[in-house]
Amino acid sequence: MKQALLRVIRSSSSNSITISSQLLTKPKSIYTLQEHPDSIVQTICNSLHEGLNWDSLSKKFSSVELTDSIVRKVLLQLKEPIDAKRALGFFHWSAQQKQSKHEVSTYCIAIHLLVRSNLIRDARTLLESVVSKGVSGDSSGFSAVDSLLSSYRSTGSVPLVFDLLVQTYAKLRMVDVGFDVCQYLDEHGFSLSVISYNTLIEVVQKSDQTNLLWKVYEHMIQKRTYPNEVTVRIMVSALCKEGKLQECIDMLDRIHGKRCSPSVIVNANLVFRVLEEGKVEEGMVLLKRMLQKNMIIDTIAYSLIIYARVKLGSLDSAWEVYEEMLKKGFRANPFVCTFFIAAYCKEGRVEDAILLMQEMENAGLKPYNETFDHLIVGCSRAGRLEDGVKFCENSLRMGFVPSCFAFNEMIGKLGETGRANQANEMLTILLDKGFQTDETTYSRLISGYAKQGNIQEVLKLYYEMEYKSLSPGSSVFESLVSCLCQCGNLDEAERYLKVMKDRSIPPSSYLYETMISSHRMKGNKIRAHQLYSEMVAEGLKPDSPACCIGAKNL
Repeated sequence: MKQALLRVIRSSSSNSITISSQLLTKPKSIYTLQEHPDSIVQTICNSLHEGLNWDSLSKKFSSVELTDSIVRKVLLQLKEPIDAKRALGFFHWSAQQKQSKHEVSTYCIAIHLLVRSNLIRDARTLLESVVSKGVSGDSSGFSAVDSLLSSYRSTGSVPLVFDLLVQTYAKLRMVDVGFDVCQYLDEHGFSLSVISYNTLIEVVQKSDQTNLLWKVYEHMIQKRTYPNEVTVRIMVSALCKEGKLQECIDMLDRIHGKRCSPSVIVNANLVFRVLEEGKVEEGMVLLKRMLQKNMIIDTIAYSLIIYARVKLGSLDSAWEVYEEMLKKGFRANPFVCTFFIAAYCKEGRVEDAILLMQEMENAGLKPYNETFDHLIVGCSRAGRLEDGVKFCENSLRMGFVPSCFAFNEMIGKLGETGRANQANEMLTILLDKGFQTDETTYSRLISGYAKQGNIQEVLKLYYEMEYKSLSPGSSVFESLVSCLCQCGNLDEAERYLKVMKDRSIPPSSYLYETMISSHRMKGNKIRAHQLYSEMVAEGLKPDSPACCIGAKNL
């Protein structure tokens, strides 16, 4: 900064001309100048236009207090492009004379003059000073926006100044503030260029702020600043970094039937994200903007509209859009059918879901893993276990592995109906296919075997959990202890009760009641009373008070 100032002063000094004799022989008194600030402004401007060099200017006005108001007025007098370099020199000279930084408003006037005169490098330097260092107590740099807006008309500035401001925030990695500024400027009628948005999103993409990145891209399209090849390249890189590029490609392949261009992939992903967040209205606005500029394929747009209607719970409305799509010559696709199947299963309309699955197969549409997952869950919850098992087997034949959630729903229902062996056999097959179990998988299998009193299988599954480092929860211990009690093996039941306590897993009132009832039946009233006291101390109330009456009255 200091060297730049010296160059400006040296340049101005070498180009200076001789001061008029009238100005030298008849200077206004210091007292008069101080009394009339406007006279100071005019005299400084005259001196600069007549070529008075900076050293002479310093001597002439050495006793004048250069207030921020005076500096701003001088700058505004020098707002024409021909005076831009003089204005910059005066800006730096006056700061030295004051021996203090200028206010934000003064910086902003100077920035406007430089941008208007196309002195972009100098303008960027001042913008960085305002944003990164702060001036006159402003550490955030955000007040620069208001100052630039308030002095925009008086300086005859151009919109480029706001692009440079946002680019400065991006350069300094102040991306959150930079995006706030984008939105603030839009509210005041200033739209940024695609270059500014690209600069911002590139920095955001490198900073791993995924949510902010897509918010910026969404805002950009909402405000009709449309992406170019650079924008698309950055957004594709972001999808790769998130690990979601292949997921998005697969979704569009299911809709369109063939590979889409990178721009369509990015735009469809944006709309899908917005809809997933429940912002249906915003998603429809984005789709409208994209269709107007041919940024998305009609089939994909129709499918996303149907998805939006389904998300809103308006199945009838979604079906109307679907029929309109078919009438216009677009083919049905697995993506749309799967979302209808999911909605039907969620509403308990399993028969409709199964019929739609049959229509898909008849039309030669290939279902995918999520299609089967929805049907497995829907059939299991509706008590149609045979259908649920059949869809699970069909998915395996097509090379898919059910999700852990879908499989857990099915084996839970199988266990409840005494078909734990069938559930366990299916688990064995899935494990060979790379299926990843969780604590719920084993918990539901153990519960199923416990209902049958099959302690060998319960213990076997418990040890398998331990081997796989899947921490058994309260439901597993509850099934294990109740099964041991059912088999009359109270010593083992006590041992696993102690394991629970050692692992800080609080026993439930049901488990205490089971233990109390079993000890009473064995004639061990003392232990039954101890367990009852423990239960009360834990603040638990028995679900079946009758079973604890004897223990309480001991």
